[in-house]
Amino acid sequence: MQSFIQDVVQDVLKHNSNIANTIFILPSKRAGVFLKKALSKSLTKTILAPEIYSIEDFIEKVSNLVTANTTTQLFELYNAYLSVGDYEKESFDSFLKWGQILLQDFNEVDRYLVDATGLYQNVAAIQEVNHWSLNSDKSEMIENYLHFWRHLEEIYTKFNNNLIQKGLGHQGLIYKTSVSQLSGYLESNRKKHIFLGFNALNTAESILIQTILEKTDAAIYWDIDPYFLKDNIHDAGYFIRQYQKTWNVLKDKPLAGLTNYYNTDKHIEIIGVPKNVSQVNYVGDILNHIQSNAPETLQNSAIVLGNEELLNPLLNSIPEHIPATNITMGQKLESTTLASFFINLIEFHEQKTDRGWFYKHLLNLLTHSYTVILFDANEVSTNQLISKIKLNNWTYINHGQINALLPEHATVSLLFEEINNDPNKLIENFLALITSMRSIEAVKQNSLLLEQLYKFYTLFNQLKDLCNNFTYINNLKSLKHLFKQLLSSETLDFQGNPIEGIQIMGMLESRLLDFETIIITSVNEGVLPSGKSNNSFIPFDLKTKNGLPTYKEKDAVYTYHFYRLLQRAKNVYILYNTEPDALEGGERSRLITQLLTDDNRSDIKEVIATPTIQPIAKEIEQIAKTTTLTQLIREKAAKGFSPSSLSNYIRNPIDFYKQNLLNINEVMQVEETLAPNTFGTIVHDSLEELYTPLIGTTLTKESLNDIRKNVTTSVARNFEKTYKEGNISSGKNYISFHVILKYIQTFIDAEIAAIKDHSIKIIALEQSLSVPLEIAGLDFPITLKGKLDRVDEFDGVTRIIDYKTGKVERRNVELMDWEVLTEDYQFSKAFQLLCYGLMFFKMHPADNLTIQAGIISLKNFADGTLLFAQKETARGPKNHLITNEVISDFEQLLGQLITEICNADIPFTEKEV
Repeated sequence: MQSFIQDVVQDVLKHNSNIANTIFILPSKRAGVFLKKALSKSLTKTILAPEIYSIEDFIEKVSNLVTANTTTQLFELYNAYLSVGDYEKESFDSFLKWGQILLQDFNEVDRYLVDATGLYQNVAAIQEVNHWSLNSDKSEMIENYLHFWRHLEEIYTKFNNNLIQKGLGHQGLIYKTSVSQLSGYLESNRKKHIFLGFNALNTAESILIQTILEKTDAAIYWDIDPYFLKDNIHDAGYFIRQYQKTWNVLKDKPLAGLTNYYNTDKHIEIIGVPKNVSQVNYVGDILNHIQSNAPETLQNSAIVLGNEELLNPLLNSIPEHIPATNITMGQKLESTTLASFFINLIEFHEQKTDRGWFYKHLLNLLTHSYTVILFDANEVSTNQLISKIKLNNWTYINHGQINALLPEHATVSLLFEEINNDPNKLIENFLALITSMRSIEAVKQNSLLLEQLYKFYTLFNQLKDLCNNFTYINNLKSLKHLFKQLLSSETLDFQGNPIEGIQIMGMLESRLLDFETIIITSVNEGVLPSGKSNNSFIPFDLKTKNGLPTYKEKDAVYTYHFYRLLQRAKNVYILYNTEPDALEGGERSRLITQLLTDDNRSDIKEVIATPTIQPIAKEIEQIAKTTTLTQLIREKAAKGFSPSSLSNYIRNPIDFYKQNLLNINEVMQVEETLAPNTFGTIVHDSLEELYTPLIGTTLTKESLNDIRKNVTTSVARNFEKTYKEGNISSGKNYISFHVILKYIQTFIDAEIAAIKDHSIKIIALEQSLSVPLEIAGLDFPITLKGKLDRVDEFDGVTRIIDYKTGKVERRNVELMDWEVLTEDYQFSKAFQLLCYGLMFFKMHPADNLTIQAGIISLKNFADGTLLFAQKETARGPKNHLITNEVISDFEQLLGQLITEICNADIPFTEKEV
């Protein structure tokens, strides 16, 4: 295959031996590398290279203006906006939301040489007749709104004049100026100009090229197949057909550069793939297939990304054995992890309140990968800092608390330095952080990260200068909005060999380049072409009247690029997203439909590619009891099984294995609001503290009233002990504090009411028990241990009481069948009560006891003490007494359960919870 550039080079050399005296003007810089390569291959002797310009560089050269960067343009535009009119102006922060749109409009107006006066008078008139502004007495807001439209022309004029005075210009202004400067340029430059590969030209470009063609010895080559020119309704030839009709230099003359390649035999596959990431995965499969069957075709191949955001996932999908790839497109800075770090840091300082930083915002920053890199380089552990925050329940952290945890003069302290809403101070810190990061050894070895750091360093220096020259950026919110807008337009350019390996590019980078194998992704409506978006202040009908481009012209541009890629290609793979997702292109592109309905194409194959979906059967988890695990079980048995751990086994043996044997607990979190287990601990500790002076005494109204006076003090003290430095002065925690007060006060009031008719004597509180068990068949020590919340005598009957802050119902502690105790978790409370009863009996073997065991559910307090009971039928009589016989039966059942746990042949098997 001979490329278009090679065709042009051969024709130029055929008619022009002195190529050093030639200027080539191309649509893009990228094509210049391929032009140089084609020239070097075609020349037989050493000569001076010709001048090669992209159209933007050429126009800049003619105009004698320098292109101002986007940031400078935004600041100068706001400056112009403030200086025009005496109506109320919006803040810079608000301006940033629409300033970019106004810039684009000014740019288009100048590139298409539109009369700005007439245009903006029309725009203002349209706004005047909007129905909501017809009231005779307009509000101040409406007047300010209309003033803006009336002064648009003045803003435009002031903005352009300010730039010209500084020798700067936006792209449109440079194009407009170049038209007036062209005659002077042509007088001083007598070289031959050759234009190649152009399609959609703005008015300024059109006048420039026509003038040069008419007044000098110049040539223009068109990269298009006659097939598209002859079809009067095909968008691929729309613009060039217009030029044929309207340019005097082209009328009745054959176009140079035309070749008949489109209708040659090709291998074209149109592949529908669900979702974007699946598309790039499929691209990897295509490359694998080509590498296996025809690897030589990869030397002249390209992947064209319709959606350029797929660059990162694509790079991870390219097979490792592909010999070479070259990225000929920029990576958006906003998609880098470093961008998220700086945005995170701006928001972190923006979110600071009088109480300090909310812990979640701090944890977001501390867990960011670049924060971790900085902390490691300063020998500070982020994990220790995070643990300290969680351990102390700091829901808000102030500057002093953080500094106390950091070494003096550590670079990481810049992350937390007092900014006081001063963007200049934060930018200085950013520059210092970048300088520190680039000296870290791990960063030095990452060339991509170093490039990113350099780009951000340049960006922040630029912002620093602008903040010093203009006073508009006066708070962090404005800085964040400006920074985000800059990130969306700034790219990190990759450097590689553009003439080697697979080229990865966007659609616009493909201009003038030809490849044998083409893979195009995201060929969906709304992506290729981009759809009917009208991001402009100028209405559609005014654009049409003034010759400004609309979405119709943009559709024709994409159609041309799409078909131009297909002209010389031999193998074409067109991928589109099959999923009807409006945000990512709702249907396959009209370009595909047009291709499929072309009667001259019989070489197209359609495929719907879907990933192989294999059902994942839910497998019940089993943990075999190895020698090590068996030893761990024996160690646990010797230390002691608690009633709650055995209940955990009944609920799910896997939970018992993880939590009670391996001690894998839930991840520690900051308790922004009181957790249920913390709530329970505070209740238990408060009741113990209050009732401890009454141990060994019979409760009286006076003694209970005395402890009732201390409830608030005791609960507050235990809150501080358990909830650490967590805030209880407001919100849900404040409510929880008063709920606990109410629970305990209600509990004491119920005791006062009970002692009117009953005698209650406190025997013990929070009594720790540990008793050995002898189980047949097990020859190692086994212990049952636990803590009794309360032991008392109720009318002479010993009771074991367990406090529960959660809801417990009577049915959970009443049994008809013993077997359910170790099978059904809903009877876990009855199981635990019998465990406490067993331990109590073994601690008092000679007492010939008869006891009761029950639960007091503070959440279900109205039901009173829920005593363990046996019954033969659901509504039959209940026996609340626990005797030696009951304990003997339970001990046998408990032995079977522990034997099962310790049996090396029975694996821990998951239960459905």
